[in-house]
Amino acid sequence: MRRSLFFPLLAVFIFGATHPRANAQAATWKDVKIPALHSFNPAQPKRVELPNGMVLLLQEDHELPVIDGFARIRGGSREEPVQKVGLVDTLADSWRTGGTKTKTGDELDDFLEAHAAKVETGATLDSTNVSFSCLKADFDDVFAIFGDVLRNPEFRQDKIDLSKDGYRTEIARRNDDAAGIAQRESTKLGYGAQNPYARHPEYATLDAITRQDLLDWHKSHVHPNNILFGIVGDFDSAALEAKLRKVFQNWAKGPAVAAPKIDFQPAKPGYFLVDKKDVNQSNIYMVELGTKRNNPDYYAITVFNEAFGGGFSSRLFGDIRSKRGLAYGVGGGVGTAFDHDGLVRIVMGTKSSTTIEAIQALFEDIDGLAKNPLTDDEIRRAKDSILNSFVFNFDSPAKVLREQMAYAFYGYPSDYLERFRAGIEKVTPADVARVAAKYLHRDQLAVLVVGNSAEFEKPLSSMGTVSNVDITIPEPPGEKGADEPAKPAASNPEGHALAAKVAAAMGGEKLKTIHSLESSFTLTQKTPRGDMKMPAVATIVFPDHMHVDLQTPDGPFTIVATPAAGFTFAAGRGAHEMPESRNRESLGQIKRDAIYLTQHVDDPAFAFAAGASEKIGLVEAKIVDVSGPGVNIRWYIDPDTGHIVREAYQTAGPQGPAQGTTDLSNWQTTDGITLPALHTNQLNGEESSSAEFTKVKFNPTVDPKLFEKPAEPKPAQ
Repeated sequence: MRRSLFFPLLAVFIFGATHPRANAQAATWKDVKIPALHSFNPAQPKRVELPNGMVLLLQEDHELPVIDGFARIRGGSREEPVQKVGLVDTLADSWRTGGTKTKTGDELDDFLEAHAAKVETGATLDSTNVSFSCLKADFDDVFAIFGDVLRNPEFRQDKIDLSKDGYRTEIARRNDDAAGIAQRESTKLGYGAQNPYARHPEYATLDAITRQDLLDWHKSHVHPNNILFGIVGDFDSAALEAKLRKVFQNWAKGPAVAAPKIDFQPAKPGYFLVDKKDVNQSNIYMVELGTKRNNPDYYAITVFNEAFGGGFSSRLFGDIRSKRGLAYGVGGGVGTAFDHDGLVRIVMGTKSSTTIEAIQALFEDIDGLAKNPLTDDEIRRAKDSILNSFVFNFDSPAKVLREQMAYAFYGYPSDYLERFRAGIEKVTPADVARVAAKYLHRDQLAVLVVGNSAEFEKPLSSMGTVSNVDITIPEPPGEKGADEPAKPAASNPEGHALAAKVAAAMGGEKLKTIHSLESSFTLTQKTPRGDMKMPAVATIVFPDHMHVDLQTPDGPFTIVATPAAGFTFAAGRGAHEMPESRNRESLGQIKRDAIYLTQHVDDPAFAFAAGASEKIGLVEAKIVDVSGPGVNIRWYIDPDTGHIVREAYQTAGPQGPAQGTTDLSNWQTTDGITLPALHTNQLNGEESSSAEFTKVKFNPTVDPKLFEKPAEPKPAQ
């Protein structure tokens, strides 16, 4: 493959070489004289260390009347207790939004927005941070807010709750995206499932986090000797240094934050499968431990990564995508991190039917490094790409400051940036071959596949022993509240009598003749933009088949739930399998149906236990806890009419498990069966939807094909 003309010309453009005169024009591109790169000497920030240990980096930039600051504080999520994973992210979210002791976050928003300024907080694995950006004219006011947020956060509870709700939503949806699953689970394989670099929040760990935890974390970590403060913009360094000294010099030192000792326990080499039935593509990740950036091999590794799996001109891309047509994207290399080992990651996506072929192709390219090392041309092209793009990473004072802050934070030499170019230029083909053999080992890779195994051309087990990866989302810890149904050990006489009264009010013995029903209703969904009404028809075959057709604003939408699987279908988008948790919840709705439960009043497998009473509207309702195979619900019964006025149950909300209630009213009789025509639903105490029934048909003829997944349309010829 010939060397690309793009990169040499880019170098000429960037570094200011003169154009050859017309009478000295090169005959071909091979004759173009490529000048040496100019020396790289970016302006360095001024470093100041205060007596209390706080380090300041001051970088002048007078291009615009703007000043930006960033305080990086040692200590991040890798140090949070295992039982409170998510603590530091919750702290970062509610630090700024929770306001200070004198101003709420909303009050700060009003001021900052009026001045086109911002103060933000964030977190990483090893640090937390507070930053600001403002016009030069507003610096004093915004810097005062920055300092107040940094030192005096209030962590108001409503903002903590808002942050937790966001993370609960992420947990509930984290298994929807196959690529996200592959990223998450491959990190666990590479570092160990309990390693801080691989952990993620669960419902239980979020629930364990308290406001006091956030206050305690701030108190133990936010001290001047743990802070690196960088500032860039339109200022005079000497004047600003004097101002910063005055602000920070009397801030007393605190206990130093030491880097934790972390145990790395990577998975043994082998094959790991997440069998995801609702996808038609496999995400393949091959992982093992990498190394650190202070490793002398770092420069050779950087060149190897670029040449082997770094972009459109890499060997992996050229072979697996361009020649074999197995993937749209493929790449990877030996990962490096500042203060811990990175991960070797070779990544690709391929259609389900070429999963095994794709794995074998990756192995062939890895093995090929020994038989056919990266060529001089491949290495030269990689070095050109790295060096010609290098300048764009540091083409502004702000970017230089960012890098210098990283080097200072991790204890790297201040001239590390200047060393990089020289290090890359010195890399030889022998260096690249050596690091490839040293850090990439086919026999030490854990190979993760996230895909639909039923569509693989061969079983993954044809490659070797396969371990199935469990990605089930743990349920939140049980917290029995007043409205949460307790699971009774057995019926009591009062409970059984009340359940029998419910059955009699609904239709008595005739209920036992119902094995299916078809109902027409209008579903009204509460949304931020107002109520969204959708006509619907539901067909239920007790105890475990459901088909719902909805007329949504985007067109017809179908939901099907069966014990075998659940799926959704929309015209033009095809069928998609539902996550197992959502299908389980849909089946639970069938078993919570009052018709189904009243059919089992005398079934010893079901329990009806009466307890206290509670006022529901004007009714002094009797509480009956109902349980049986696959169901646990609380009824609130009007003892005079036998009607259920409210149901309470655990359900799946958009932010994970939630407490659901349904108020039942407007009871209507059809063919001798009396049912509530209006269902008003709440999630965690807030109205979420309602269903108004207009027609019910009992024991309709049900076509079994209603519950079959539609065939995929054939591609056009």
